[in-house]
Amino acid sequence: MARVTIDSAPVPDTLHWAVRLLRAEAVALAVLAGWLVWADLTATRTDLVSALFVTGFAISGAVALWALGGALSRRRAGARAPAMVLELMLLPVGWFMISGGLGWLGVPLMVLGLGVCALLVSPPTTKALGFG
Repeated sequence: MARVTIDSAPVPDTLHWAVRLLRAEAVALAVLAGWLVWADLTATRTDLVSALFVTGFAISGAVALWALGGALSRRRAGARAPAMVLELMLLPVGWFMISGGLGWLGVPLMVLGLGVCALLVSPPTTKALGFG
């Protein structure tokens, strides 16, 4: 008979919110990827290689964010660092949006990235993932 281990410790709210935000980002990026596919198909003139690269990048980003959210919800400690890297990538994106006159979008993106990172390194999340 195989041993079954049940983790009865509740998942902390910080980890729940980090997963929810990662999944929300994945959905938003999937919507953007859908729009990019539509734009690629309906464009009258395009650089096909660049269009496919940008669209593929958006699709792979959505898949990665969704998968990392799922792994973190199952308390896989190895998913924390890649999730934080993707979140920290929002900082330069937000900065260039601010520089380009889209501060209304750049600032919230930067706050979102820092907020999810803060949730992922908070003591309850750290304990739930088995660190320290």
